[in-house]
Amino acid sequence: MSATPGPPPEASALVETTQLLALARDGDHAARDRLFARFLPRLEAWSHRRLPHSARGLADTDDLVQVTLVRALNRLHAFEPQREGAFLSYLRTILLNVVREEIRRARPLLRREEPGEDLVAPSRSQLEVLIGAETMERYEEGLVRLPDEQREAVILRLEFGYSHAEIAEALGKSSPDAARMIIARALVTLGKWLDDARTA
Repeated sequence: MSATPGPPPEASALVETTQLLALARDGDHAARDRLFARFLPRLEAWSHRRLPHSARGLADTDDLVQVTLVRALNRLHAFEPQREGAFLSYLRTILLNVVREEIRRARPLLRREEPGEDLVAPSRSQLEVLIGAETMERYEEGLVRLPDEQREAVILRLEFGYSHAEIAEALGKSSPDAARMIIARALVTLGKWLDDARTA
């Protein structure tokens, strides 16, 4: 008698993330700790690549990431993530807000200090270097205009460095090709928005 087949390997991580989120919403502290352990390294790696050096200088980036995760997990009752991609997009938004708050908080202190060499030409994030500061602002505006699934796919691919197979898993899609098509459509739409904004 053969055993009942379990879920395919590519679906297991997504199922576990969804289950952990549901348990954490119900107050399961062990599930919260596992979510923390799962997403902390990803967010730390993202923040070191994505955040400008000037923002990283205001506070330890890893501290900001931990504040982000704690804040997100404390607010799970107000957010019902249906897939891993949505949760990572949610975490990214919270982290950017945490950084903005830190910059606003530190701004009066920076004004009272003499400008140092490190404030003259702060280095930029890799993504900002790639596309430029002005285009970066348009990129953020364009992301907001995309449908949720397309926005999540772009963020996972361009900012978190997910493979097409990982994106398919995070979005609950059937294959890497399905994820590739979502990203392609999103990038066409995003590219058109950037072109239109540039010529406006």
